[in-house]
Amino acid sequence: MEDIGIKGKVAVVTGSAGAARGAFVALVDKDKNKVFQIQSEINSKGYRTKTFQADVGNNEEVEATVKAIEESMGPFEILVNVAGVLKMGAIASFSDEDWSNTFRVNTNGVFYMSRSVVQRMTCRDSGAIVTISSNAAEVPRMQMAASTMFTKCLGLEHAKDNIRCNVVSPGSTETSMQNMLWTDERGMELTIAGSPEAFRLGIPLRRLASPEDITNAVLFLVSEQAKHITMHDLCVDGGATLGV
Repeated sequence: MEDIGIKGKVAVVTGSAGAARGAFVALVDKDKNKVFQIQSEINSKGYRTKTFQADVGNNEEVEATVKAIEESMGPFEILVNVAGVLKMGAIASFSDEDWSNTFRVNTNGVFYMSRSVVQRMTCRDSGAIVTISSNAAEVPRMQMAASTMFTKCLGLEHAKDNIRCNVVSPGSTETSMQNMLWTDERGMELTIAGSPEAFRLGIPLRRLASPEDITNAVLFLVSEQAKHITMHDLCVDGGATLGV
């Protein structure tokens, strides 16, 4: 395997585990069973991981976890914010509970993790942060919204510290979260075709993204191959947002 400049580095990945191949990965997830399952899959491929159970929407848990990671694994140079929830619905009927929980994980979780990690990276004058967002941040989407500006602002503030902050925005991807959106066996076909009623274009490349497509984009952005890239939003959606 080609060395892309992350081998041996300590990487923190929230909510998922496929984003730091060759690194020593700290897997952080609220679901204890899920994180151990992911660890087993990753370790079976010869990679090194440690698991940490934490709710990224709880700042006290985040601070304790980040401290524990550094104490047990050493200084980290990579953070990948993957943890997120998806709750779709029309704005007029969206409940306060659903709204609060979405922001608690998708917004507060990214903020708490990024703040805690960047405070430590700043002292070392080095680091790379990638936040997984959505191509829904590029164009308006009915019953769905996303935000990427926080990570870009973080990158601007800490460019002087040689900390690069980028975003990967997937479109429709072959995941269990995507499958939840489908009501029948034609779900994939209809997603690729698009929906004029929802003002949603189809996918020009005529397929959904695979998890590996997203992982490869993250790997590139945290690697030395992207050492002059920061505040960039890399959209991985098969052309669904027409490059906007």
